[in-house]
Amino acid sequence: MSKWFHNSRYTRVGGLVLMLSLAAPAWGQGMTKGIMSPPANVRPPRLENVGIEQHCDAQLPPDLAFRDEAGKPVRLGDYFGRKPLILDLAYYNCTMLCSEVLSGLTSAMKMVKFDLGKEFEVITVSFDPRETPEMAGAKKNDYVHRYGRPHAAAGWHFLTGQAEAINALTKAVGFQYQYDPKIKQFAHATAIMVLTPQGRVSRYFYGVDFPPKDLRMGLVEASQGKIGNAVDQVLLYCYHYDPATGKYGAMVANILRLAAAATILILGIFWFIMFRPEHSVARRATSRSATKQAGYVR
Repeated sequence: MSKWFHNSRYTRVGGLVLMLSLAAPAWGQGMTKGIMSPPANVRPPRLENVGIEQHCDAQLPPDLAFRDEAGKPVRLGDYFGRKPLILDLAYYNCTMLCSEVLSGLTSAMKMVKFDLGKEFEVITVSFDPRETPEMAGAKKNDYVHRYGRPHAAAGWHFLTGQAEAINALTKAVGFQYQYDPKIKQFAHATAIMVLTPQGRVSRYFYGVDFPPKDLRMGLVEASQGKIGNAVDQVLLYCYHYDPATGKYGAMVANILRLAAAATILILGIFWFIMFRPEHSVARRATSRSATKQAGYVR
């Protein structure tokens, strides 16, 4: 009787545990129904065409026609061939992300020692074809004033254009956006692109805050070493751009190689100083002088 009781009790306990283990997933799904995030490959409604597809090394079309902040007709290629460039796609009536990106870019540039207009230039292009040069001019005055350095006005260009040119530019850099008529705003991602002086896409930096270290290294890399110094070249050797994150990360192997080379160099310099011929002669002469003073040499 006692044996049957114990076996029955264990059976009931085991059955209860099994039932709970089977019911837990279903209970959890019921509790989270309606608040679970969609799969990673499914975008929310009205965001199906929003995102950034990296087109590194893509050449921007130089013949695209725009107007600058003064209303003057310009072509994109007018800004090529001189300095590395930062491309910022925004629209001037944006009440949220575009202003945050411009503010973040301005703050990052203020933390970088390179001067806008001397070592690099910035092109901000509105992707809303309804916007005007007057709106671009007002935006430029605001952010050039915030940046607060000489030459900025000559190096920061705020452009507007027709839909054809805008579409060609955004397609070239993989910038995807979508207009929402309900709120009369554009849904879009946030990023800036660093371009080579020839107008090729070099790097993408995401978000609204841009680390000054990453921005500086991106500009040095895009310039093919024409700006920056030896320290920047060492940093580029030790840090590698990760397209997935849009940031520079440490290359441990390269850092170890550099540390080993520095150690060998230091030891080599020490060996040369300590064992060079003139140093050895002086050391022997000092040794003989000390010996004579001690009375061991007659």
